[in-house]
Amino acid sequence: MTETVVITGASAGIARATARRYGQRGANVGLIARGKAGLDGAVRDVEEAGGKALAVSADVADYDQVEDAARQVEEFFGPIDVWINAAFCSVFAPFAEFSAAEFRRVTEVSYLGFVHGTMVALDRMRARDRGTIVQVGSALGARSIPLQSAYCGAKHAINGFTSSLRCELLHEHSGIHLTVVQLPAVNTPQFSWVRSRLPNHPQPVPPIYQPEVAARGVVFAADHPRRKQYWVGASTVATILANRIAPALLDRYLARTGYASQQTAERAVPGRPDNLWEPVDGPAGRDHGARGVFGNRSHDRSPQLWMSQHARLVTGLAAGSATLGGFLAARLARSR
Repeated sequence: MTETVVITGASAGIARATARRYGQRGANVGLIARGKAGLDGAVRDVEEAGGKALAVSADVADYDQVEDAARQVEEFFGPIDVWINAAFCSVFAPFAEFSAAEFRRVTEVSYLGFVHGTMVALDRMRARDRGTIVQVGSALGARSIPLQSAYCGAKHAINGFTSSLRCELLHEHSGIHLTVVQLPAVNTPQFSWVRSRLPNHPQPVPPIYQPEVAARGVVFAADHPRRKQYWVGASTVATILANRIAPALLDRYLARTGYASQQTAERAVPGRPDNLWEPVDGPAGRDHGARGVFGNRSHDRSPQLWMSQHARLVTGLAAGSATLGGFLAARLARSR
């Protein structure tokens, strides 16, 4: 049976790479985003990979638009099996330089957009008592950094909201699965169109991964949703664990390094268009694709991701190595 998947924010970045990966599996993919050029490109990606696609222009900050998009997908493809929330926007600036409207907008898209997507997905999945919802999260949802207070707040909120809902689904003995994928810094186009008040061009905090690495993690989580969270990238693991051990030390460290590490040496272009209120790939725009401008500094694989996806094998090899080491040590001791 052909799988039907809905992906928000599908016009670019991680969601775009995820859509292409589902296309390779021959899935029916509902693509939700605002920008026409990006949506048209995502449709081509899915169809050229072997899947079927339906693009719906919608702003996830508007519940009614998300509801209407879900209705269109189910009328076109049938019941939704997997819903992936990935749409977001951000502002790079010290909190003192935010306007209230900007902070609200980031929250409405990057947090309430996930709530809206989850609501409309659950409304449909509950009737069938099956389905999977994947929240595309971030290491910044566990460890905040300076200059991204609205985005970090949204990612923290997603974790809290999802944990609460997971408890309710368990209480109901629901057949619906809910999981979160915590991601590292990724080379997406957002750094070329995010609203920024930094003096230099914004960048992801290294190490940087290609969006295809994140997409592999998202699809794997959708296929194996029983785990509460998935961590992608060694930097994600290090960030989350370090924050659990020494959060105050990380505060001081990021106060010293967090500004410079989020900017290149290139001066920012005054008046550069951003996508906070309107997409930059509108009717007269261009398709930005999945990848950003930091490809020469980005990793296209993650050993940590492979190990997390093969946990039993890794555990077995570790146990086998320990057993063999103990056996050899015992033999050596006897020979002496």
